[in-house]
Amino acid sequence: TGLGAINKRPVFVFSQDFTVFGGSLSETHAEKICKIMDKAVTMGIPVIGLNDSGGARIHEGVDSLAGYAEVFQRNVLASGAIPQISLVMGPCAGGAVYSPAMTDFVMMVRGSSHLFVTGPDVVKTVTREEVTQEELGGAGVHTSKSGVAHKDFENDIEALLETRKLFDYLPLAYNKPTPVVPTNDPVDRKSPVLNSVIPEDSNVPYDMKTVIEQVVDEGTMFEIMPKFAKNIVTCFARMNGRTVGIVANQPKELAGVLDIDASVKAARFVQFLDCYNIPIITFVDVPGFLPGTGQEHNGIIRHGAKLLFAYAEATTPKLTVVTRKAYGGAYDVMSSHHLRGDVNYAWPSAEIAVMGAEGAVKIIFRGKDIEKNTEEYVHKFANPLVAAQRGFFEDIIDPSTTRERLNEDLDLLETKVLKNPPKKHSNIPL
Repeated sequence: TGLGAINKRPVFVFSQDFTVFGGSLSETHAEKICKIMDKAVTMGIPVIGLNDSGGARIHEGVDSLAGYAEVFQRNVLASGAIPQISLVMGPCAGGAVYSPAMTDFVMMVRGSSHLFVTGPDVVKTVTREEVTQEELGGAGVHTSKSGVAHKDFENDIEALLETRKLFDYLPLAYNKPTPVVPTNDPVDRKSPVLNSVIPEDSNVPYDMKTVIEQVVDEGTMFEIMPKFAKNIVTCFARMNGRTVGIVANQPKELAGVLDIDASVKAARFVQFLDCYNIPIITFVDVPGFLPGTGQEHNGIIRHGAKLLFAYAEATTPKLTVVTRKAYGGAYDVMSSHHLRGDVNYAWPSAEIAVMGAEGAVKIIFRGKDIEKNTEEYVHKFANPLVAAQRGFFEDIIDPSTTRERLNEDLDLLETKVLKNPPKKHSNIPL
């Protein structure tokens, strides 16, 4: 355990050594971790943990379990006060998995990192299922299926270097500013590419990452959970040197629809951004929530409500750009004006409606004169004018000026102060 610096900014670090008793946690081991976590919270300095542990030290019995609980308690108390990053550098089993799970970001190494509550031997004994460590809790599983880990890397060195990049986007604590990085990218740079990025046919996909890269400083972003729920993009980027968090529907994947995984992924990211007062920029192209028994039976209502709740509760600056579709309840959920959005823009290609033209016409006109009625519906609703007339958008903007407009608004919103009503804490639908 110790204190160091990344690019001249302080950070506390602890590292477990698998060569000593398999990195298993003893009472003293836990005391050392707790000591630096207490100091980190007191001083307002982030914590990075290098995890490589076989779990509780069995021959210490309940003392070892008590040590884990002490660490877990520190993780919870530090949550939202200081950033916590976990690097899983080897196998982590049993109690060793819950501390990383409660931190803000979890990084893994392909081929050598494993996270599981019970290992393959126990699984075989209890369920008679034969499974390898990699299949049970490898980096691929946790970055693409379970959503436990945020990113995975080829080797330890890459994991450490990328963690340093992530650290550079974050503030030291909830009440401290994010670092400002000088940039040569003009604040008012126009992006003519954005005028032609949206296909004429509203059913044809495009890559939302192209839009993000055209808007942010030097086209650089640090994506979070890139392999999980690809139908929504979450990333850090910079605007005029300032850190921003971006949430964007991805039309290239499942048409950008919101499903359970996408809702949970985005909700968690929005909550993190709000904890540290990092402005949220949302790019919207969403046809709605994914229908079907699979989603309904697995709780799309409850999980979708998490994203709605996270956006509605957030008091950090919220800026939204609707690039194309914003249909139904998903329009409301994606940082709409009605959820205390500070600035909401629409591109001329935006379509704000209760549902798509084809489905709406079938319901309203019961299948009569479909072609004529669809054309009429599209003319009336497949544009942002009605919503703009109602004051739900600040402006319908030229797509090429998106960067300039957002930078101007971020300047104004730097002094934003908004507080939620006094309470013990909210009850997000977990």
